[in-house]
Amino acid sequence: MTTKKPGKSMCKEKTVDGDYVDSSTDTKMSATSEGTPAMLAKESKTYNFVVRTIWTMIMISGFFVTLALGHFWCVMLILGCQIATFKECIAVTGQSGREKNLPLTRTLNWYFLFTTIYYLDGRSLLKFFKDNSMNYGLFSFVASNHKFISYCLYVLGFIVFVCSLRKGFLKFQFATLCITHMVLLLVVFQAHLIINNVLNGLIWFLLPCGLVIVNDIFAYLCGITFGRTKLIAISPKKTLEGFIGAWFFTALASIVLTRLLTPYSYMTCPVRDIHTNFFTPLNCDINPVFIPQEYRLPPILFERFDILSITIKPIYLHALNLATFASLFAPFGGFFASGLKRTFKVKDFGHSIPGHGGITDRVDCQFMMGSFMNLYFETFINEKRITVETVLSTIIMNFDERQIIQLIDSLNHILFNNGSISEGVFQRLSKLYDL
Repeated sequence: MTTKKPGKSMCKEKTVDGDYVDSSTDTKMSATSEGTPAMLAKESKTYNFVVRTIWTMIMISGFFVTLALGHFWCVMLILGCQIATFKECIAVTGQSGREKNLPLTRTLNWYFLFTTIYYLDGRSLLKFFKDNSMNYGLFSFVASNHKFISYCLYVLGFIVFVCSLRKGFLKFQFATLCITHMVLLLVVFQAHLIINNVLNGLIWFLLPCGLVIVNDIFAYLCGITFGRTKLIAISPKKTLEGFIGAWFFTALASIVLTRLLTPYSYMTCPVRDIHTNFFTPLNCDINPVFIPQEYRLPPILFERFDILSITIKPIYLHALNLATFASLFAPFGGFFASGLKRTFKVKDFGHSIPGHGGITDRVDCQFMMGSFMNLYFETFINEKRITVETVLSTIIMNFDERQIIQLIDSLNHILFNNGSISEGVFQRLSKLYDL
C-alpha cells in the first residue's frame, strides 16, 4: 500500500509514449510563464500607455506638418475629420440597415453627408478656382447656380428616402433619418465654420484648437491632483477642481500661444490663394486686433499706483475670452459625446486611433469651440471690409461674359468722367471690347 505525504502533489499524466510525468511541475511552470492576473493587468496598462503616447506624438507631428503644408491641406484635414466623425456617430447610434435588408439606408446617409458638404463648403472653396470658370463652361454653371443645385440634390435624396420606406421598418428608417440630420447639424455645419476659420487666417484655427487641447490636459492633471468634487453625473471622473484649475492654466496658455503666433503673417493673414504654404511669402493689411492700442484704466483702482493706461494688443484680450469658452463651455461637447456613448453602451466611438479610440473621441470638443470661434470672429474681430479679391470673386461667380464686358464699359465711363483716363484711351478701350 502506498501512502501520500500531505501537502505534496502526486499527480502524474501519461504521455503518448506511455511514460508518466509529474503534472504539478508543468502546471507551476505554466502559471509562472503566463503570469498572475495583476502582472498581466500591469503589463496591459503599460502597453496601452506606450501605444497611446506613440500615437499622440504621431498625431501632433502630423498636425504641425499639415499646418506647414498650407491652408488647402488644413481644409482637407477638417473634411476628413468630419467625414470620419459622421461615420462613427452613425455606426454607434443605429443598427446597420444592411442587417435589416435595407441597403439604401447607409447609401442615403452618405448621400446627405456629401450633399450638405457641397452646399456648405462648395461655394467658399469654388471661389479659389475662379480662374477656371472662364475656361470651363460647366464649372461656371456649377459656381453660379450653387444653391439651386444643392436644393435639387437634397430633394432627390428626400424622394429616394420616401420611396425606400418599408412596412415593419418605418420606425427604424425615420429614426435613422433624424439621427443623420442631427449629426449633420452638430458635426458638418460646425466643421464648415471651422473651415471658414482657416480661410480667415490660420491663427483662428490653431489658437482655439490649442486651447481645447491644453484645457483637456490640465483638466486631467488638476483632477487627479486636487479633484474631490464630482462635476457632472454623466462623466464621474470629471471634477469641479479639475474644471476650475484647467480654466486658470488655459488662460495662461492663451497668452503664450498668442505671443508665439501673432508675429507671423502666415498665421494672421486671410487666405487669398488656397495653395499657400509655410514657405509662401504673405502680405496683407494688418487687422487692428494685432496692433498695440492704449486702454485707459479705472482711476479709482490704479491711480494710487500712478498707472493711468496700458498699451496692449487687443488680441490678448480676445484670447482670454476664447480661453474662458474653451474651459467653461467647450467641455460640454465632450460631455454630450460621453452621454451618447453611455446611451448606446459603447466605450469608444471607434478604433481608428490606437490607444485613443475613434476620431470623435478626440475632436468632440473641437466642433463647439470652432463654431464659437467663427461667431466671435464675425462679431468682434472681422472688419467686414470689401476688397478687390472679394469683389472679383463675386463678379466671376455670378456674371457671365456679356455682363462682365458691360461692367468693364461702365467702369471705363466712370474713369473717363472722373478724368482718370483721356478720351483717346476711352475710345480705344471701347473698340477693344467692341462696345
